[in-house]
Amino acid sequence: MADNSNFPGQQEHREEEVKVKVPASAARRRQMWIIIGVAAVLVALVAWFAISSLQATQALEEAQAEKEQILLDMAQKDLEREYNDLNSEFSQFENSRQYIQNDSIKRELNEKYETARLQVEKLQQELTNQKRKSAAEIAKLRNEISTLRNLLRHYVEEIDRLNKENEALRSENKEIRQQNDRLSSQVAETSRRNEVLSERMTLAEKLNVTGLTLAALNKKGKTEKKVAKAVQLVATFTIPQNNSTPVGEKTIFMRIISPSGQLLGNGGSFPFEGGSVACTAKKTVEYAGEEIGGIKIYWDVNTPLIAGEYTVELFADNYRLVSRSFTLK
Repeated sequence: MADNSNFPGQQEHREEEVKVKVPASAARRRQMWIIIGVAAVLVALVAWFAISSLQATQALEEAQAEKEQILLDMAQKDLEREYNDLNSEFSQFENSRQYIQNDSIKRELNEKYETARLQVEKLQQELTNQKRKSAAEIAKLRNEISTLRNLLRHYVEEIDRLNKENEALRSENKEIRQQNDRLSSQVAETSRRNEVLSERMTLAEKLNVTGLTLAALNKKGKTEKKVAKAVQLVATFTIPQNNSTPVGEKTIFMRIISPSGQLLGNGGSFPFEGGSVACTAKKTVEYAGEEIGGIKIYWDVNTPLIAGEYTVELFADNYRLVSRSFTLK
C-alpha cells in the first residue's frame, strides 16, 4: 500500500482535524466543572436544609420539653395548694376528734392520714429538689393527694355519724337530766318539808321563856335607878307550860353584854352548836312540864358599869331561848 502521508493535501487535512478536536475536549471539561459546581451547591443546600431542619427540630423539641416542664411545675404547685387546703381542712377537724370515743377508730384514722401526709411531703420535697420534673412522679403525687382527700372524706363522714349519735345521746341525756331535775326537785321539796317538820318538832321541844326583864339592885336588894351604883344585876323570867319539852333538870345559862360590847362576869362556859361559849351566870331548875314563874338569875357586879343598852341572852339544851336588850340609866 502506498504511503499517502507524504502528500501535501493529506498533511493539511490532518492538521485541521487536530485543530478541531482540541476545542471540543475543553468544552466538555467546562461542562463537567459546571455540573460539579452545581452539584456542590445542591449538596451544600441540601446539607444546609438538613442542618436547619435538625436545628429547628431540636429547638421545637426543647420548646416542647420546656413547655411540658412549665406545665409539670404548674401541676406540682396546684397539687401543693390542694394538699395545703386538705391539710388545713383536716386541721379544722382536730377539735372534732373529741367526739370520736372509740380509740381504735381514732387511732386508725390518724395513722392512715399521717402516713399519707408524710408520703405527700416526701414526694413534694423530691420534686422541689429536681430540676426536671417527671410526669410519672407528678401522677404519683396526684394519687397520694387523692388518697388524702378520700381519707379526709371518710374522716368527715365518721365525725358526722358520731355527731348524730352524740346528738341523739345528748337529747336522751337531756331528757334524763330533766327527769333527774324533777326528781331532785321532788326530793328537795320532801327534804324541805321534813326539815320544816323536824324544825317544828325541835322548836316544840325547846323551852319557852316569857316576861324577861333586867334590873339593877343596890345593897339592900332594891331596884337601883342608876346602874353605876348597882351591886347586882338580876334577870327575871318565866318558863311556861310545854307538854312537848322533855322534863327534868334544866340548866339555864345567862349572858349579859355591856354597852361597850363586853361580856360581863366570868360564869364559866357551856357547849353550844359544837363550840364552847362563855357565860355570865347560870341556874338549874327542875322542869316538870308545868309553868315556872319568877325565875331569877343574879350576877354580882365586879366591874364599873355605865348607862346604856345591855343585852341579855338565855341558853338551855343547846338552844338560844331568848335575846333581848334593855336600857339601864
